[in-house]
Amino acid sequence: MRFWLLDTIRSFEPGERLTAVKNVALTEEYLADHFPEFPVLPGVFMLEAATQAGAWLLRLSESFAHSIIALKEAKNIKYADFVPPGHTLEVEVSIIKTDERLATFKVEGRIGDRSTLSGRLVLERYNLADTNPDQRIIDEQLTQYFRRVQKILLPAG
Repeated sequence: MRFWLLDTIRSFEPGERLTAVKNVALTEEYLADHFPEFPVLPGVFMLEAATQAGAWLLRLSESFAHSIIALKEAKNIKYADFVPPGHTLEVEVSIIKTDERLATFKVEGRIGDRSTLSGRLVLERYNLADTNPDQRIIDEQLTQYFRRVQKILLPAG
């Protein structure tokens, strides 16, 4: 992961739902270009924050069973409001269904009571060693990394 779009995990119900937040600060570099006269969190970053929240729900619910969790599909994504600097985007993801490899989520983003984002996400999860046993060490390194990040995002966890 090159960058995180979640600052903290506020709540977590294993196998059910997770709520996380992204605080938008004027000092974030991309705001200089998006947009110079009207800085706002790009919609694709809202979608990425929701994807990361879904990935954390899976990681925590499944005890880090998979090293790779990636967005496979975004469905019916609707953007309802902007997230300007100085505001907090709250993202809630709820599991709708799962199978061995895929998980489908309902996602909602909001600032206070105002909706900013809604839709469905399908995330795919797997280990690199599933197709190449020589990559088991990379799976282990990724899992160790995510366990360290967990201590930052979910300090009590």
